Amino acid sequence: MTTHSKRTTATLPALVAEGQTLGVIGAGVMGCTLIQGLIDSGAVERERIWASAKTAPSCERAAHSLGIPVEQEFSNHVASSGMILLCVKPRQATGVLAGLRAAGLNPATLLISIMAGASTQALEAMLGTDNPLVRAMPNTPCIVRSGMSVVCAGRHASPDHLARAQKVFEAVGQCLAVDETHFNAITALSGSGPAYQFLIMEALADAGVRVGLPRQLALQLVAQTVLGSARMVQTTGRHPAELRDDVTTPAGCTIGGLMMLEDGKIRSVLARAVEEATRIAAQLAPPAAATVPAHKPATGH
Repeated sequence: MTTHSKRTTATLPALVAEGQTLGVIGAGVMGCTLIQGLIDSGAVERERIWASAKTAPSCERAAHSLGIPVEQEFSNHVASSGMILLCVKPRQATGVLAGLRAAGLNPATLLISIMAGASTQALEAMLGTDNPLVRAMPNTPCIVRSGMSVVCAGRHASPDHLARAQKVFEAVGQCLAVDETHFNAITALSGSGPAYQFLIMEALADAGVRVGLPRQLALQLVAQTVLGSARMVQTTGRHPAELRDDVTTPAGCTIGGLMMLEDGKIRSVLARAVEEATRIAAQLAPPAAATVPAHKPATGH
């Protein structure tokens, strides 16, 4: 896995050229999160961003929250866009891509997809153009600017295109450039990972209640402990096993708790969870492009 290097603002390519706009098709939770992150970071001016959502109520909510135009029909915005983020479900890919093509998609427009299971090869085949395309996998902590995202370049995407895509996700957390062969596993590990962590945190908080702690106190203790432990791994560069040993004194309470976790096969259970999620991620590919007529514009997703 290749990490991104530290880059100064001066060396970063502009997300969109002067006079162009940035579009987000799929103004759901992640779409809106990315838009707000880009606005807050100053990466793109609010006035140069547009979005699309599937239903009128969704459009109204997103427009009110973000202060940008959000419409069900996106075709009028496509020709002027220098970058379009595809934040829809994999099953909606064929319709959305056909709609972009029918709306006069500029050959230089960078497309960035966050669709789980949709490979760059599959998306390029559906699109039927030579547009640069970058595949990304963010996770929900992007909402609090602590996301973990990865990106990879499609066949027509250059290093500059990849750098522009990284800049999008660096507005809401960390972003790494990786080989696409890792994407299903990454989807299972960091894409689904917050759900595993929330389950573990819930279980630990319940355990605190079981031994006499008020629930809110137990939850606060667990949340800060998980946050602090993660920061120790990130900042010290030490292996988690080393850090665990620092807490584990001979004949102490920690080793007793660890032994119970090992008796419950916590390692294998977590490993099996990631394996199963990886298997499912590999089956999330969008339907074949032939299922949607190429000439029919997509009016929603």
